[in-house]
Amino acid sequence: MLGNEAIARGALEGGISYATGYPGNPSSEILDTLCKTAGNHGVTVEWSVNEIVAMEAAAAFAFAGRRAMVTMKQNGLNVAADFLTTVSLDEIPGGLLVVVCDDPGPLTSSNEQDSRHYAKIAQLPLLEPSTPQEAKDMAVYGLDISQRFGVPCILRSVSRLSHSRGPVLTGPIPSAQSQPRFCIEKPKVGLPHLVTKNHERLLAVRERIREEFESCPWNTCQGPSSASTVVIASGLSAKFAEEAIERLGLGNRLRLMKLSTLWPLPTEWILRGIGSSKAVCFLEEIDPFMEDGVKVICAESPHRVEGIRFLGKNDGFVAGPNGPGVGEMNTDIATSALSRLFDLDTGPGRGLPDSLRARATKMLIPRELSFCQGCPHRASFFAIKAALDLYGKDGFVVGDIGCYGMAAGPTGFGVIKALHCMGSGMGNAVGFDRLAGLGFDQPMVAVAGDSTFFHAGMPALVNAIHQGADSVFVILDNGVTAMTGFQINPATPPEFSRGKEGLWIEDVARAIGATVEVLDPVADVHAAIETVLHALDSKGVHVVVFRRGCATFLQRMHPTRSTTRARVDSDACLGDQCGCNGFCTRILGCPAILFNRDSGTASIDQQTCTGCGLCGQVCPSGAISIQDQEDEKGHGGLH
Repeated sequence: MLGNEAIARGALEGGISYATGYPGNPSSEILDTLCKTAGNHGVTVEWSVNEIVAMEAAAAFAFAGRRAMVTMKQNGLNVAADFLTTVSLDEIPGGLLVVVCDDPGPLTSSNEQDSRHYAKIAQLPLLEPSTPQEAKDMAVYGLDISQRFGVPCILRSVSRLSHSRGPVLTGPIPSAQSQPRFCIEKPKVGLPHLVTKNHERLLAVRERIREEFESCPWNTCQGPSSASTVVIASGLSAKFAEEAIERLGLGNRLRLMKLSTLWPLPTEWILRGIGSSKAVCFLEEIDPFMEDGVKVICAESPHRVEGIRFLGKNDGFVAGPNGPGVGEMNTDIATSALSRLFDLDTGPGRGLPDSLRARATKMLIPRELSFCQGCPHRASFFAIKAALDLYGKDGFVVGDIGCYGMAAGPTGFGVIKALHCMGSGMGNAVGFDRLAGLGFDQPMVAVAGDSTFFHAGMPALVNAIHQGADSVFVILDNGVTAMTGFQINPATPPEFSRGKEGLWIEDVARAIGATVEVLDPVADVHAAIETVLHALDSKGVHVVVFRRGCATFLQRMHPTRSTTRARVDSDACLGDQCGCNGFCTRILGCPAILFNRDSGTASIDQQTCTGCGLCGQVCPSGAISIQDQEDEKGHGGLH
């Protein structure tokens, strides 16, 4: 199983009745897996509008004595943190497993936050698996300790574990539980006069959990007990440590302590493992979270440990190419640290040989990240860029994370100039409008996706209306949460959301008080340009909904739905005269458009072309035409 599939299986074996979450790589496959299978076991699975409401809904099941799970990526835990740090003070009769998947690197995120700190902030038990098998087993265990101790339990994965495969021995899935009931005699209220009492209870529970973690079977030691050097590793870093130790032949010279219960730390187990060693090296992702905790234990009375050299990220001993505390851990980083610790030469063959590295580099054709072929965002940002260029005054776009975030790069015309968390572009809008009173006159467009609008954009729109801001919001509605795997959201039409009636973004925006226009940017990119240009030149809050279905999603749902294809008239094509590699490939960057260096003209890959028609509308020479075009405006089947 994938690590994420194993977590989903563990949740079923742990007896959940309810699973919620918001999609975000690397966590998405957990609920995607449950969506396919959980109904057979009487488990309800929901993609929520954002992470905090997902956690709140899951907690309600736990309040009523049932077990539930909520999933998210590290950015999402920030959204849910307000509720997490208050619900931790309640005594919860059911089990609540909070699964957060961090993205060291990052691979698909706007930060590389280490979510383990939230366990310490909220004083909640934290488990970190190192294999898919442990991920499955710890999901079961996490639900168990959550219910026994009456607090949520955090299970932390990382990208390489969530998306790696390993053998998993499964267990039985329990049958339905007892009738749920919310005990009104034990209210869950965070009133000030109860907080200190509940906080006292939480700290007492933490110490009881610490005692149980002292004998946790996933905390293991390998190597001689008399070794003067100890390596303490957590999560996936423990597997990198094992590989590095084998690579360097150090199995008889050091002791490896794999720590899976990261908070509260098992004090006595750690002290026994360290013993009389002279050096302790820490391997973990991303921050020195475990390192700092172990140092505190060793510095405290009555078990003060002296004369030990601590090596890790704090002193820069364990560091990747970008320095300590930055980026992923891997076997090479672990090998480098241990080889320096034991004054070893890594020697030939320890890592990818230069000859193989050169061959691999030659095989990998460098290219920019690009929107998929037929992606409506390409037309949307072409229109926005053209409108801003026509308006003048150094206009720009503010946005956020999502497929459309690639508009910050070359294949999105480089129009997004500020990109942070979900909905941040719409939130920035009021601030930029307020600068007008200080002489600021640059036009600005804020963009957000359909899922992001419902996740975090609606409060920003309300604020813009309330503050009387002059702003332009472009909502890119492609009907699904595309970047994370095509999950449904409130804008998804019923035919793709199991009959759930979708919400029209324009209805919501008009109800809030905005002026709204809706159009398909691909069907008529020139009309899209005029619409944005008019909005920029108008007062008040304007919402422009660019609506067209995600081409990749539609192709997967209906692989034979369209015979529409673009064609290039090679005699009319300007080729090199359009630019260094041709306008259509250099500027549009559609993967279906190819540039033949020998002939100096463009061509279309008929196997991947979706026939969206944008290239034909913007081709300077008029050499590109669309044949057999079907009438699929709006969502193009998602309408």
